[in-house]
Amino acid sequence: MNRSNLYLLATGLIASLFLANMSSAENRTFVKEYTYGASNIDDKVSSRAIAFEQVKRTLLEQLATYLINETEVKNFQMTKDQVTALTAGIANVEVIYDKWDGKSYYLKAKITADPHTAAKSFEVLRNDARKAKMIEDSGKIAEDAMREIDRLRKELKPGRQGAGIRREYAKAITDLSAADWVDKGVTLSLSNNLDDAINAYTRAIELLPKFALVYFSRGDAYSRLGNHQQAIMDYNKVLELTPDDEDAYNNRGFNYGRLDNYQQAINDYSKAIKLNPNYAIAYFNRGFAYKALGNLQQAISDYNEAIKLNPNYAEAYSNRGVAYN
Repeated sequence: MNRSNLYLLATGLIASLFLANMSSAENRTFVKEYTYGASNIDDKVSSRAIAFEQVKRTLLEQLATYLINETEVKNFQMTKDQVTALTAGIANVEVIYDKWDGKSYYLKAKITADPHTAAKSFEVLRNDARKAKMIEDSGKIAEDAMREIDRLRKELKPGRQGAGIRREYAKAITDLSAADWVDKGVTLSLSNNLDDAINAYTRAIELLPKFALVYFSRGDAYSRLGNHQQAIMDYNKVLELTPDDEDAYNNRGFNYGRLDNYQQAINDYSKAIKLNPNYAIAYFNRGFAYKALGNLQQAISDYNEAIKLNPNYAEAYSNRGVAYN
């Protein structure tokens, strides 16, 4: 297992402590009610999506304020907006009750967190650059969608609902739903609930098929479950959308290696190294692949480079010793 996968496993184990303690007596629960008055372009689906987004925003802000004031999150030197954005990835909003009467959508929801473990989960997410970026991007998608919804509602006039406005409105509602599936996927992944995380990421991809970070995260989840062929397919898609992603080459190489296709793994590690000559993990992984093929001299050379870049790389010393032996 490469370092990135070991980190993902550790991430899941740490974050699972958060959900395991959700029923403790120290849990803090925030509740919010909201009623959305439907426009003449809305239906039940769009009204629910908008009402849910409004409630979700308020609950995440309340949880973020609590974490900043009551936990070590206050020491992270982040703005409240940054904390609020990442909070979407550590706790999901749960709908308690909702009702649609054809004219308005009433929704009551809650978010629950334990202060001692929520901060730890928050730090795990904050240190996972890709997932943090994905959560931030999903938040921006939701914000843009809400602005577009407001704009289109203002443009509506009695008896005038052109096909163009309907399409734009439907796209904004779709983006809202996609962003929420992304958030759910991250929360489930951090809690090591990988099958459900994959399902959430898949729903997000169906709605936003060009969101490369979601393919990357789903590939990680497949890899952690041992479904290396499917992981490779997701990394293929990442590289189709973002051809210079050295991490996607490295991770795809790892999965090729787990399928004993070491030559293809070496090709991918080499591409990762070409993109980032200081990529110690890629040198280590390529060294492992060379060793598996019996090319011990090349393996030693790669381990040397990994150690040069990271003098504290214990696994590289160990594997180099095996190769020398």
